[in-house]
Parts: sequence; C-alpha cells; structure tokens
Amino acid sequence: MIHPTTIIEASAKIGKNFKAGPFCYIGPNVTIGDDVELKSHVVIEGHTTLGHRNIIFPFATIGHIPQDKKYAGEMARLEIGDDNRIREYVTMHPGTATGNTVTSIGNRGLFMVGTHIAHDCIIGDDVIFANQATLAGHVIVEDHVIIGGLSAVHQFVRIGAHAMIGGMSGVEHDVIPYGIVIGERARLSGLNLVGLKRRGFSQKAISALREAYKTLFTPDLVQENNTFQQRLALLKEAQADIPEIDALIQFIQGESHRNLCMPKG
Repeated sequence: MIHPTTIIEASAKIGKNFKAGPFCYIGPNVTIGDDVELKSHVVIEGHTTLGHRNIIFPFATIGHIPQDKKYAGEMARLEIGDDNRIREYVTMHPGTATGNTVTSIGNRGLFMVGTHIAHDCIIGDDVIFANQATLAGHVIVEDHVIIGGLSAVHQFVRIGAHAMIGGMSGVEHDVIPYGIVIGERARLSGLNLVGLKRRGFSQKAISALREAYKTLFTPDLVQENNTFQQRLALLKEAQADIPEIDALIQFIQGESHRNLCMPKG
C-alpha cells in the first residue's frame, strides 16, 4: 500500500496498515502510528509523532522548521494525536526554544485547506479549522473550538473551549470559553449558543452561561463604575458551583499574555 515513488527514511518508525500515495516523503525522525493514510505529495519532517488513523491530503507539509527568525536549529517536536483529517496545503510546525519546544495537536480535528499551525501552539480535541485559518506562535486552542475561514489569531492568544471564531476575523485578545467573536479586529459578540445546543449542553447550563455573560459583559445590567474584577467576583459568588461557570472563571483568571476579547463599545 506504499507507492514506489514515496520515500521513507530508514530510521523512521511506521505503524501497521500504513498507506501512502505517490511522491510522499517521511523524514528520519518521524514516528507514525497505525492505520495512517497519506493521499499523495505529503511531506512529514522533523521530530514529528503522528498518532493512529490520521488521514493527510495532498501537499500538506508537516513538521518542517518554524517560520521564526529566532529558531536556531534546536531540537523541537510536533506531536499530533489520533483520528485527525488534515486537508490540502496544511502546514504544522514544531516548537521552539522560546516556547516549550513542542507544538501539540489533539484528537479528531478537522483542518481544512490551507490551515496554518505555527510553532509552540497547543490545540485541543474535536476542533474545526476552516479554510485558510491561521495561528501565530504560542496560541492555545481548547477543545471543541471552531475557527472560521480566512481568520487569523495573534501570537499568545488563548481561545477557550466551545468558542467560535467567525470567518475573516483578526483575533488579538483571549476569547472566553463558550463565546463567539467576529470582526476585522474581532470583538466578543455573545455566546456560541448553536454549538452548545449541538453538543448537548443542558438548558440549565446554557441559562447559567447567559446570566454569566450579562453579569460580565453587559454594562446596563451592572452598577455604574463596577470594574470587571468586581463583576467577576459577583459571578463567583452567585454561580460558582456550576461546572461551566467554573470553567469560564478559571479561564478568565488563568495566566495570559493578552487581555480578554470584549464586546464592542
């Protein structure tokens, strides 16, 4: 099941039931799990580990050195989980010494045409990156995030679980879990209610998140001159025992290099 034009370096580690179409290349430090398929013209380089049952489509380039001038040839890794679909022209790069020397991709992701994952990014499970979605370095994307087509995420941004980034958005600030942002310079525009319903969140959880959003981000529902931290304290006091609210609060209070993405005005 390996086309004769495909080159696999002798020291590469290849799992069972491996399939590779024409003109693929697998470098000497690559490890590939079971039941992986490379359609054609796929390049996998560097210290890259690819899990089980991944499918990679033509002209994807996986594991080449980062597009970072500070990269000086240090040993860095790219780790990709299981059951991902990596479409045409996707690029994924390993980490650097300025990060954790690793870029990590989770399980069951769909990375559409032209997706770019830069150095030192951490990507969770069950994500969808639409065509030409791009991440700069050191971005964290949690589970079940959807990033719309032609969107760009600034370095060091965090995107919380179940959030959605609208198409053609430029994301410069952290996006709260369950939120939805959109815009040339993306602004928070509400909760990702459609995604929450599709993923089976209870009505109680959705109602709690609605109230949390009002408390934190709707100025006319809070006392004048309340700071964001004061509103966050009100939220913690009122709804701290609800798991989804706990996750929201922990994300907001987590270590970050960026401010939160906030509503317009």
